[in-house]
Amino acid sequence: MAEPVAKKRALDEKQSKVDFEDFTVLKVLLNDVKSKRVHVHGKFKDSEEDAIVTLMKTPFTESTIQSILSSDTSVSTEFENDIYGQHLASTKPSNNLITTQVIHPATEKHLMKYSHQNVYLLHESAEDYKNITLPYIQKQQFSLTWVYNILDHKKESERILFEDPCTTNGFIFLPDFKWDGKQVEDLYLMAVCHARNLKSIRDLNATHLPLLKNMYNKSMETIKSKYNINREHIRAYFHYYPSYYHLHVHFNHINNDVAGTSAGKAHLLIDIIDNIENIDSEFYQKKALPVMVREQDPLLKLLLN
Repeated sequence: MAEPVAKKRALDEKQSKVDFEDFTVLKVLLNDVKSKRVHVHGKFKDSEEDAIVTLMKTPFTESTIQSILSSDTSVSTEFENDIYGQHLASTKPSNNLITTQVIHPATEKHLMKYSHQNVYLLHESAEDYKNITLPYIQKQQFSLTWVYNILDHKKESERILFEDPCTTNGFIFLPDFKWDGKQVEDLYLMAVCHARNLKSIRDLNATHLPLLKNMYNKSMETIKSKYNINREHIRAYFHYYPSYYHLHVHFNHINNDVAGTSAGKAHLLIDIIDNIENIDSEFYQKKALPVMVREQDPLLKLLLN
């Protein structure tokens, strides 16, 4: 019985840090119907600083389904036609939990990142990266404090599934915040390397093959051991451009149709290893890479000029 009590205490402690009672909504930045996620710009009471609150519907689980399809739920009928019917169901609050993420204070860059924008698909040459993208991200990238907090065990250490502490080829493996940890079909994990001089796949060459293979093999072993999922059911990939410039790998179940896995954005880890090992040791220093750039990103104008 101690574990549920401990979990409830931890949840209560987390709840006490955020209060939406006096939160003022300024603008809905993005309402993503497909992912059932909404990003909201607003301000908390007694704070002049901007905040971004993300609300996301949690997935159904076997236990909530059984509870919903029971006397816990009241049903009103919208229409019926022969054997078909459409109804509205209202169930108890515990079946309607919403994952809530908060960025506070939020900068202009955060507001731009979470707003709806048209996207351009470009090809960034090696020269573009050296002369345009690299100088830009060195000046404009988001703070990496939260990443270093994880690597230094200052935050989220209880969430770590596996760690190789080697400063050259090591990494930390933990759940991505997009996954609630309940259903393996929604699995979403992240491997964050300990090396702090690697920003993205553009930095990778043959000297990093031990790191890449270590991240792939140890992560897949951990997934198999903890969740009993074979690597054939896991998609492991980098984003380019990444959302933050500290090298990390995304791992999710192939049945999890998450954003960021499309062509032009995702680069499979096994492909990157193969390209460096069998085609060119400096493949990613030479290759023109597809990049998806949002219309309000100043980098777009720089790349188009």
